[in-house]
Amino acid sequence: MHHLLTAIVVLLAAAPVSAADLRIDAVRSRAEFSVRLLWVSTVTGSFEGIRGQLAIDPAAHTAVVSADIDTESVRMDSARFRRWVLAPEFFDAERHPQIHFESSPLPLPLLSEGGDVAGRLTLRGVTRPVTFHLEANDCRTQALAGCVLQLKGSIDRTDFDMRGRRGALSDRVNLGMAIVLTSP
Repeated sequence: MHHLLTAIVVLLAAAPVSAADLRIDAVRSRAEFSVRLLWVSTVTGSFEGIRGQLAIDPAAHTAVVSADIDTESVRMDSARFRRWVLAPEFFDAERHPQIHFESSPLPLPLLSEGGDVAGRLTLRGVTRPVTFHLEANDCRTQALAGCVLQLKGSIDRTDFDMRGRRGALSDRVNLGMAIVLTSP
């Protein structure tokens, strides 16, 4: 009986530890956007209020990134531009206080190797499929806490019913997220 108990303890110690879900560090993570203005300059903004999680399915060896961004947390160099983007013709922050992104299940090795991440973006109450590119990093799948996932992509703002100032602003909007993972 003692040998059986010892064998079970050794097997459990040797078994891979399943990764726990991780959360997005709201203090160190950020989301940003940029859009061309009059085809000569670029308007940029960053969001400080981002939170969410990386849900890991150890059996399927996949993960899902889910992030919520507080629209009102946008920071811009110009107070006038900030008022523009929070107005009903753009983010409509009063009626739509959050932007939501949820990835499709992605293979765990992609978190360190990088590659395309498909998902769905909800902006102004409109949900559309999007694809972001995840930059490669030095994180190991077994130790993701502290890792930074950098995602980049672009959308057509008219797909999300943002049609204001089309003569001055490009329809193409570049998006980025730098998500710092932390233990729950």
